[in-house]
Amino acid sequence: MAAASLLAIGSGAGAGTPAEYDIVIHGGTIYDGSEARPFVGDVALAGDRIAYVGPRAPGKGARIIDAKGMIVTPGFIDAHTHADVFIRSADPAQRVNAAWLDQGVSTVMIGVDGGGTPDVAEDARTLEASGIGTNAVPFVGFGAVRQRVLGDDARAPDGAELARMKALVAKAMCEGATGLSAGLFYAPQSFAKTEEVIAVAREAAVRGGLYDTHQRDESSYSIGLLGSVDEVLRIGREAGMPVHFAHIKALGVDVQGEAAAVIARIDKARAAGQDVTADQYPWLASGSSLDASLLPRWSVDGGDKALLARLDDPAAAARIRTEMVENLRRRGGAPSLLLTAQGYPWTGKTLEQMAAEWKIDPIEAALKIIRQSAEKGGGGTDVASFNMAESDVELFMKQPWIVTSSDGSNGHPRMYATFPEKYVKYVKQRRTIDLGTFVRQSTGRVADIYKLDHRGYLKAGNFADVLVFSPDRFAPRADYVHPRELSTGVKALFVNGKLAVSDSQTTGTSAGRVLLRPAPKDCPAR
Repeated sequence: MAAASLLAIGSGAGAGTPAEYDIVIHGGTIYDGSEARPFVGDVALAGDRIAYVGPRAPGKGARIIDAKGMIVTPGFIDAHTHADVFIRSADPAQRVNAAWLDQGVSTVMIGVDGGGTPDVAEDARTLEASGIGTNAVPFVGFGAVRQRVLGDDARAPDGAELARMKALVAKAMCEGATGLSAGLFYAPQSFAKTEEVIAVAREAAVRGGLYDTHQRDESSYSIGLLGSVDEVLRIGREAGMPVHFAHIKALGVDVQGEAAAVIARIDKARAAGQDVTADQYPWLASGSSLDASLLPRWSVDGGDKALLARLDDPAAAARIRTEMVENLRRRGGAPSLLLTAQGYPWTGKTLEQMAAEWKIDPIEAALKIIRQSAEKGGGGTDVASFNMAESDVELFMKQPWIVTSSDGSNGHPRMYATFPEKYVKYVKQRRTIDLGTFVRQSTGRVADIYKLDHRGYLKAGNFADVLVFSPDRFAPRADYVHPRELSTGVKALFVNGKLAVSDSQTTGTSAGRVLLRPAPKDCPAR
């Protein structure tokens, strides 16, 4: 289908008149990504850059987009994603990354939760050579580094092993990683002591990196939500680097209502001069797995093979079941866990429903699913876990250090619908934040946190990541039962000056780039 017909783009230059711009987006309400008031005007693009932002473009455009009645913003930047499932696909159609593009997202963070490869340069070359639809900002992952050196073992590194871990992080930072990500809730990262994390994080710190973390406990699993917040702040102080809380929340019945206490700790640290920020998704259910939600951490020491052996040991299995009962209580019980992995007998049912269908108790049902999945190599235990209070979500959303993220993961609608969900529910319906705050939390403030060069703002000279969306039609279609429905309402999305979405349809263009940080001074030349 032709982009011109979808966009109702007309010719802007008369016969024989040279065009000064490739595209002029004319007459839209412009939110430039800053805290400035919106205005009606034009945005002009030339090549991969923005050439003009103001009341009326002074030159001619080869094409004109009529944006009257539309909202014009920088392309959204998703601060925390699992978009790897698409951009690393063998299928070029998947690498276009339509799930994010159709939300207006032009840039995604990858390698989060500690999963980012240390081989940043090689990975960047592979991604760009294959063609990706969105820009990607890579992290090096604490988990990937630890696993390469220590495997899945629950032990501390010796001196030589710690030196290898530090060298891998230094290498990745020199190759362009934006910082160190961690997921200390997940095994084997959960086996690391705070001091080990600090020692490794310093290698990113001295090279200008950020510490981005799925903190050790968002609930009451181990050190508790507030204890975990304190650990993150300590890592930042002692490593000497900014810290960023990924998908900040108060998860589970034990900590609902503690958002105010978390905010107080972060505000105190910021007042003392510490650089602390966070991202958040606008959903009351988190996305996880039965393994991570219910199994005690010690039970997965050594990976799936070791787990299965423990489940076959009556004494170990009894201990696992006892701890799972408490973990299920934390999560709000069996009705709160919706099983979302595709292609299984339990897909789209709650743990409570599967237990009733199998005529066993919920813990036995969970173990049956976990065992069957582990025996087949994993992948069948995805859940949407309904465990957050609306009041906590709204309180976090109002903070001046919050930005938007999807944490987009398989089987959860946040992968396809986070930005329109936040706009419809929290801007239009609940009026928790205004439109300007929504745009800022999704663009300029994110670019500031991650130090993205010439992105996140509509400004002449910046890269042409530009979004045009309808204030009436921008909306989610995905929900918890149908999590893979593309969103609607994007009139146009440009990625590096190329049209990626036209009237809610991806164009097939793969104009994304891997956004690598400039190499620090002590690094070898790239």
